[in-house]
Amino acid sequence: MKKTVLFIALLFGFSIQAQITSPDMFMPSYGEQVSYHHKLEDYFDDLVKYSDHIKKQPYGETSEGRPLNAYYISTPENLKELEEIRQNNLYQIGMLPNKPETINDKAIVWLSFNVHGNEIGAAESAIQVAYELINPDNNKTKKWLENTIVILDPCLNPDGYSRYGNWLRSIAGEAVHTGLNDREHMEPWPGGRQNHYAYDLNRDWAWQMQPETKQRMALYNQWMPMVHVDVHEMGYNEPYFFPPAAEPIHDFVTQYQKEFHNSIGENTSKKFDTEGWGYYTRERFDLFYPSYGDTYPCFNGAVGMTYEQGGINAGRAIKMSNGNILTLQDRIDHHTMAVLTAVETASMQKEKLVKNFRNYFKDSRENPKGKYKTYIVKNNGKAVQLTKLLERNKIEYAYADETKKTMGYHYQSDSNKDFTVEPNDLIVNVNQPKAVLTQVFFEPHQHLSDSLSYDITAWALPHAYGIESYALKNNLVIKTKQEVSHKGKLEYDNIYGYYIPWNGRESVKIVASLHKNGIKVRSAQRASLYSGIRINPGDLIVLKSDNKNINGFENILDVLLIDKPDYEVIESGFSVNGADLGGEYYTLLKAPKAMLLAGNGISATDFGQVWFYMEQIANYPLSIVDLQNFDRIDFSTYNTLILPDGRYSFTASQIAEINNFIERGGKVIAIGGALSIFEDASGYSLTKFVSDEDKAIITGSEQQQALDNRFLDSNNRERSAMSNAVPGAIVENVIDKSHPLTYGLGDSYYSLKTDASYYQLLKGADNVIYVPKDYNSFGFIGHNLKKKLENTVTFAVEHKKAGQVIYMIDNPLFRGFWENGNILFSNALFLVN
Repeated sequence: MKKTVLFIALLFGFSIQAQITSPDMFMPSYGEQVSYHHKLEDYFDDLVKYSDHIKKQPYGETSEGRPLNAYYISTPENLKELEEIRQNNLYQIGMLPNKPETINDKAIVWLSFNVHGNEIGAAESAIQVAYELINPDNNKTKKWLENTIVILDPCLNPDGYSRYGNWLRSIAGEAVHTGLNDREHMEPWPGGRQNHYAYDLNRDWAWQMQPETKQRMALYNQWMPMVHVDVHEMGYNEPYFFPPAAEPIHDFVTQYQKEFHNSIGENTSKKFDTEGWGYYTRERFDLFYPSYGDTYPCFNGAVGMTYEQGGINAGRAIKMSNGNILTLQDRIDHHTMAVLTAVETASMQKEKLVKNFRNYFKDSRENPKGKYKTYIVKNNGKAVQLTKLLERNKIEYAYADETKKTMGYHYQSDSNKDFTVEPNDLIVNVNQPKAVLTQVFFEPHQHLSDSLSYDITAWALPHAYGIESYALKNNLVIKTKQEVSHKGKLEYDNIYGYYIPWNGRESVKIVASLHKNGIKVRSAQRASLYSGIRINPGDLIVLKSDNKNINGFENILDVLLIDKPDYEVIESGFSVNGADLGGEYYTLLKAPKAMLLAGNGISATDFGQVWFYMEQIANYPLSIVDLQNFDRIDFSTYNTLILPDGRYSFTASQIAEINNFIERGGKVIAIGGALSIFEDASGYSLTKFVSDEDKAIITGSEQQQALDNRFLDSNNRERSAMSNAVPGAIVENVIDKSHPLTYGLGDSYYSLKTDASYYQLLKGADNVIYVPKDYNSFGFIGHNLKKKLENTVTFAVEHKKAGQVIYMIDNPLFRGFWENGNILFSNALFLVN
């Protein structure tokens, strides 16, 4: 009887494996046409159904409701012990306290495809890679999986992939058009590269602003893979790129990670050489900015790698500059070969890989790579969002539970100074598993080995969050606690009004909620003292007398303020010191009626950053209008117009409409390229140079440099151009603390500058935030540009009759992670009346 059961089981097992379907059999147009996202998911479900080498792991859904799934691929025996393997891996690197019963060492390789939705060769190749890994006839991959767990995420950006794929399907005919001018190679705005909110998910790995990233990184940190492959596409004329990476390579990337990159390069090149496929290494794609799909894994101990195949704008097939036709199948074949080689290399070097991965965490704790060992963040409302970022990244922290005097590096002054650690201050110590990532986030100065960086070169969190912070070279010995202690509420007998500190994102959500509920709210413009309550400029006041028509006023406020523990009830409008609540220093705020422009010419990512801010950070209503419908707008229904960065080409009558909107009391928030609408325009003060003399000096210098560049070779000419560039640096700004645009920012503002645009201090406008002479900066700024930025305005406000324009030379919402920028934009939207 037992033999019969065993025979049936073996026969059944064989029949299951025999029913595995190849991609081209499951989807007849596979390799010729983009796959619908639901068909991609159907194929993986089919593999799971008929193979015991793959297991599905749902981990969330996108903003548009599409599923986010990863797949574990290995031998049936390994898949049965997945949880033991996962726990053992975390235990060995110090991220799990209790030793698991089973010690099962396996190489853990994570494969990520299609973070950019219109790079379809990536998602399409995920199908082929999965098939080859579990194909019962592929003896090579069978062998690899004996000691390797592969975690495969076929599509990191389903919304963008679907947007692009559905468009391509809808406009593509039976004939394939390989000419660049055909419409299947001209993707419409906003394109499929970004997610629902037009965010670039490949810049979001560390900050985790977007739902896709948050959900994916929660799973990533539950596994902590040893190898991560990030599969992309680039311009269609480019050959294939695989590691080693280009300079600059961050100092914290270890020798073992570089050696594995070299092994990958050697092994992959042999495969490509055999096929006669073009490729290159060590160019363009560096390892510096920490929020990419290669650098973030590197700073978490893994070997992180970017793979790039030519293919953007290629559609189904396209004629390259060399005359060859690049097909979708070509892109799939190249990716499949490269990615499988990465799995093979990890399997072949499994013992060395596991050992080096564990030593990474041991060494980073015992011999920290950075200059500082303890970071102290003075606690205020903005620290709440910082702790959420640390938690998402599994970085340990605590709060001081005593007072202690010490000395350390002060971020805001860029100097050492004495200070006092106080109860509730945030303590982040490097002695923890995520030591390297902690130091990458907090080190004030990152060493840049090459100025030709692919992305921003500075991101220190104390500047991003605008919180007074210190760094210590030693481990601070101090009593700590795990939660902030909130003081008890002041006792009261009478409710005259409510005091709400303006100190972070929670305050923004509250003012938005107050407006949405029709509750009138005021903003303090002068520091004042009431009985037990100190009010600072920007703090919100909700008076009972302003809201007599609100039924259940007190009950409504109790609900709206439930997540804001530092609010207080005010019993009297009479101040102990400063201004009384009924005076002119408490301005009644207007509820914004906001419109955001979208469409061709506008940067999709900059548009998306405003859209995401309004919906997900402020949670405030917004009208989005396409530029093509501009002439149909009824401006009388709005009081705020938001112009994202872009190239605008308004007609004279449309410009007149904007001018009339402002003069009648409207507010315009213009960001980046949108300032061109007002630059040197009649009736506005915005001009790049305040005098002909200044203009002559700068343009003369630029002309001289152009003459000097004639004698440079092409390599040096590129580097000379960097002298007037800034890929992304932190720049110190002086602020007018009396202006509503600066409320809650602190004593100064550090702006993240991502382009070389600048305007000298304006005449006839409020230069609210500007770069002073001899300013501090962090990250790379070209030496010519660095001097030009002195005494230039970063954020200004110009009044025009009843309305005003807020000029934002830098984008405060850049990628959403610059938390002090979120506050600044909130000021512009809600507090600048």
